[in-house]
Amino acid sequence: MKFNLVREIRELKNQLSYSKRYGFFFGAGTSCALGVPNIASLTTKVESSLAGDFKTKFKTIKDDLISTYPEKTINIEDILNQLRQIRSITGGKDEKSYLNVTGKSATDLDEKICKIIYSVISDAEATADLSNTKKFFAWLNMQNQNYSTELFTTNYDLIIEKSLEEIKSPYFDGFVGSYEPFFWQESIERFVGSSDLTHNWLRLWKLHGSLNWFWKENSLADSYNIIRSGKIINIENINNELVIYPSKEKYDSSKKQPFVAYFDRLKNVLLNGELLFVFSGYSFSDQHINEIIFNSLRQNNRLFVLVFFYQDAEVDDLYKVSSSYLNLTVFGPTKAIINGTIGEWEYCDSDLKENEVPNGYWDNTENKMTLGDYSQLVNFLVINSGKKDNIEEVANGK
Repeated sequence: MKFNLVREIRELKNQLSYSKRYGFFFGAGTSCALGVPNIASLTTKVESSLAGDFKTKFKTIKDDLISTYPEKTINIEDILNQLRQIRSITGGKDEKSYLNVTGKSATDLDEKICKIIYSVISDAEATADLSNTKKFFAWLNMQNQNYSTELFTTNYDLIIEKSLEEIKSPYFDGFVGSYEPFFWQESIERFVGSSDLTHNWLRLWKLHGSLNWFWKENSLADSYNIIRSGKIINIENINNELVIYPSKEKYDSSKKQPFVAYFDRLKNVLLNGELLFVFSGYSFSDQHINEIIFNSLRQNNRLFVLVFFYQDAEVDDLYKVSSSYLNLTVFGPTKAIINGTIGEWEYCDSDLKENEVPNGYWDNTENKMTLGDYSQLVNFLVINSGKKDNIEEVANGK
């Protein structure tokens, strides 16, 4: 099966031009495009930064996971999850252990890993070029302003927040307060009307935690709450645990801390009428998220999902579980899924109309579609917006 790329790009431009409501989902690939380590690189960097007993315990857990799941590539999130399982079954006590890892040493290693992750990602952020991300949000702010835009991400880094604040674009993430902002569940359980001051603010939902979230013990309720911190000078001076890949339920579940509420929000957004929802940099490796997406595609025939992949293998993998969804379109380098059918791109210059150029979506040298690269996708959006100069002025702080 062959798909005419020029024709599909025209359809894509129409969808972007006429959609009233947008939603976006950013995975690790969007940050990798800016130089932030991906999960495989992060796993390697964490292991190489550990020493002594920390490294021994890390390898013990990693080797056990490899032997238990030989078909899976074990990463740092798998290891953190296992550490937190050990903490749970041992009660965090020094006299109880699993795999010769005590509850106390599992807690210490968990905290150490999270601080290393913070340092590694923060160092990468410090040198990252945010210009494309600022352009993306400048572009987004110039779209239809009658609805708030929802952006979900599995990234822990603060690139989105930094970019939004640099261009003075307001956003809301469910936290309120000034001294130690706390999560306010009620604030994300409803959709605001056009008369609300914040109705066109970006909604930012970080599904796997964030580098500026911390567990704070609530001694009166014998539980933990999550607070959001401001700029951190030295992570080693922070006593509270960092909230990264929060697989442990340290909080009072009846209060629905961010993760449960954010997943509910994702489901409600996808089911709430007409919506164009765009995925970039996400490999569909989180089954909990995938279940929500596929259920929504089945239940809401006014939901249209666009997925941009960096590798063709991701197209093949998604097709195995998504071929029945006609409201899902997937763009890969040489492959695509359109109307439930997988096929290959066919590009011909003769398909272009007069004065029409392949505006950054096709690489003639390598014969591949390039929008799976987050930076290329942003450039495509900006170039085809008709507002390129205005967008670049906003992104440059003018």
